[in-house]
Amino acid sequence: MSVPESQPVDGLVPAPAAEPAGYDAVVLLGFGGPEGQDDVIPFLRNVTRGRGIPDARLETVAAHYRASGGVSPVNAQNRALRDALQTELAARGTFVPVYWGNRNWAPYLRDAVTAAVDAGHTRLLALTTSAYSSYSSCRQYREDLAEARCATGLGDAVRIDAVRPYFDHPGFVAPFVLGVCSALADFARQGLAPDDVHVLFTTHSIPMADAEQSGPRGRSFGAGGAYEAQHRAVAEVVMAAVSAAADDDTVADATPAWSLAFQSRSGPPEMPWLEPDVNDVIVVLAAAGTRAVVVVPIGFISDHMEVSWDLDTEAAATAAAHDLGFTRVSTPGLHRAFVAGLVDLLLERLTPATTPERCALTALGPWTDACPVGCCEKGPARRPGTEHPSPAGNPAAQGGPSSGEVHR
Repeated sequence: MSVPESQPVDGLVPAPAAEPAGYDAVVLLGFGGPEGQDDVIPFLRNVTRGRGIPDARLETVAAHYRASGGVSPVNAQNRALRDALQTELAARGTFVPVYWGNRNWAPYLRDAVTAAVDAGHTRLLALTTSAYSSYSSCRQYREDLAEARCATGLGDAVRIDAVRPYFDHPGFVAPFVLGVCSALADFARQGLAPDDVHVLFTTHSIPMADAEQSGPRGRSFGAGGAYEAQHRAVAEVVMAAVSAAADDDTVADATPAWSLAFQSRSGPPEMPWLEPDVNDVIVVLAAAGTRAVVVVPIGFISDHMEVSWDLDTEAAATAAAHDLGFTRVSTPGLHRAFVAGLVDLLLERLTPATTPERCALTALGPWTDACPVGCCEKGPARRPGTEHPSPAGNPAAQGGPSSGEVHR
């Protein structure tokens, strides 16, 4: 069973590749997370910096980490991903070092950049641990890269570019297709018909104002902007692939209904955020007679705290309280197809002459390498590198903390 072939960009101008820069190192850029009980509050202070949120309120979120020894799984996952990328690059004959740095916790991005330059690398290609377009999931990471150059005092001595958003790359989509097929097969073996099951795709909610500004100016994506449109397009691709596999003995003979929900909302109640919430949808589905739900976290690349807590704990509890069968599909993590797909994205820029194809499974992609002016803005345009990184684009900073694991 496989995902569909890359689709043409229907009527759209193909995404241009950025000018090759002779990159000599890769930087994996993550969000960061605590690695012990003593790290939790300082980490959450970093996430919500500038918002004046007292530690007593941060402790509400800290409880999620404290239940796991104060350790976020995201750092271990990114260490493993860094190593997997290094191995896959070498297996393809590309020998560049892979560094790793975070926005909110050690190892910080500025330290990774400094280490790379100290080793003689001055043309860095960044891979962010977020697949979609919005301020906090794309533009803010690109601002981080610009600010790291200034914070290290390197300025024009180092060039740092980022790979394109990869929401519809086959390597990112394939693990979700396999996961949904497996979950539906499990429910079928339990005697549940397709009409009994609902496939519920989830992603991190963001403020409506940010969603509406996501994506480049001049293109209409609907009320939720490019951010919501990208998620819906990926969900459609996943379900089309699941439907195409329906003749396989391991998959039900029909495809269940599906919908997109949002999770991990924070901030003042008067601020509109993308809805509906995953828990609210589960309640409605149960009341409508649905017997089981397959939750698919297509907004995330790994099983970090917002997946393990908000879905595996809270959403699972909501389903249990309403006698609804519940299973959660794994995120791509270290799936072989995902790691290979990320290396494909890197090679688009590292060796463009020998990797001409820019794969995309939706009509929205392939996305551009370089974001146009005004893309995914949040409020007044900032000049990257002229101020300390602001948490304003982070959902955790909108009046109250979330678990701090935003858009990995």
